[in-house]
Amino acid sequence: MTTFPEGNAIVYCQGSFNTPNGKTAHGLVRFTRRYQVLSVIDSRHAGKDAGEVLDNRSKQIPLFASLAEAIADSVAKGKKATHLVVGLAPDGGRLSDSARKDMAYAIKEGLNIDSGLHDYLSEDVNLDELAKEHNVVLRDVRKTPPRSEQHFFSGKIEEVDSLKIALLGTDSAVGKRTTAWLLVQALEKMGISVEMVGTGQTAWMQGARYSLIMDSLINDFVSGQIEHMVWKAWEENKPKVIVIEGQGSLMNPAYPGGFEILAGGRPDIVVLQHAPARKEYDGFPGYPLHPLAKQVEAIELLSGKPVVAITLNHEELSLDKIPIICETIGQVSGLPTFDVLLNGADELAQAVLTFKK
Repeated sequence: MTTFPEGNAIVYCQGSFNTPNGKTAHGLVRFTRRYQVLSVIDSRHAGKDAGEVLDNRSKQIPLFASLAEAIADSVAKGKKATHLVVGLAPDGGRLSDSARKDMAYAIKEGLNIDSGLHDYLSEDVNLDELAKEHNVVLRDVRKTPPRSEQHFFSGKIEEVDSLKIALLGTDSAVGKRTTAWLLVQALEKMGISVEMVGTGQTAWMQGARYSLIMDSLINDFVSGQIEHMVWKAWEENKPKVIVIEGQGSLMNPAYPGGFEILAGGRPDIVVLQHAPARKEYDGFPGYPLHPLAKQVEAIELLSGKPVVAITLNHEELSLDKIPIICETIGQVSGLPTFDVLLNGADELAQAVLTFKK
């Protein structure tokens, strides 16, 4: 099993930090076991602390305008960077020409590159040859596994006697993964054995030991891979709880990943992440977000399992109004509602443990 951390990382997020397209970088700034994050690249916020820009909480992770500055800073501080991690998550997962030039510069500086984009760096002839010349590794996290390593749904999920919690959302880029990790950490703090099953590239980059990249799999194997990874986490560790990171949402027109999570992971309960200020699906003007009650109804109808809590994404909301908003949503939905990014996940952990097998 991989020993963490693997190295010292600079996170590349030029032009996208603190936007929906920077969600991979956001996850790495907030938490990662895989790397020690040294800095973030985005010239728009150069000179600031990444944690303060993101959450108004210092993380001692500086933002730089260029890769050259970030590398020089790492050398000056005696923690030379070993990795450049692509923290961009644009729609379609494509890399711009200017970003590709920065990748070449990183390779020449001896940095290994981890990328979760659909544009595979290792299949770029120029970058691949350059990497071989400079003896660095290009890891394309989203690269589809060989078919011989993929699994078809078998029903072995029924062997799993851990409490399986799906952390789904009412939209994409709504904070499902962040809430899932905070729940995992709260359970660990309580002494509860728990495993996280990651379903996207960022969770892998954060060090989820049991991970798959849903949106790069062949469709026939998606539910089987989810089933296999949940089963593997249980078979190897027998945790009391398994938290499954959601993808997209049931009714998102482009990312309806919640269906596969429910089908393959067969959760016992669902926690639903929601951004009350959103009116339309992320990136799709003219596609109104379905009401929270309708989304809860759809999840419960499809899965036959209960949504047991709502977790809040407080984007575009006044922080002083969060308690009232949580209370209102709780009264209307009949479900306990928490802002775990603001207040921690201890109360959420207590709520889900009432369903422990």
